[in-house]
Amino acid sequence: MNETRKWILHRISAIILAPLYVWLYFSLISLSTKNYSEAIYFFKNPLFGFLTIIVFFVGFFHAKISLGEIFEDYIHNKKIKNVANLLVTILSIIIPLTILILFIYKI
Repeated sequence: MNETRKWILHRISAIILAPLYVWLYFSLISLSTKNYSEAIYFFKNPLFGFLTIIVFFVGFFHAKISLGEIFEDYIHNKKIKNVANLLVTILSIIIPLTILILFIYKI
């Protein structure tokens, strides 16, 4: 991926994440005043599940791009840099998919 495309995707993912993090923060803070049944209703809401999944997928994509830039700047050994990028790529796919499966099967 060329540098301009990475820069644009990084900014787009940041723009998507900013309001989602604000929503998640205030939603979780509001749970402190709710009773158990209201909290369960909140977590069973399909909108909460959808937005949480979006936060994880976009967040891990954003982190993958960020870590790739950090590796590019600070790791000078090409083999180590390639292994680090491969590991980040694998984890940025496996972790959000695991979270998606957990949300689907309500584990």
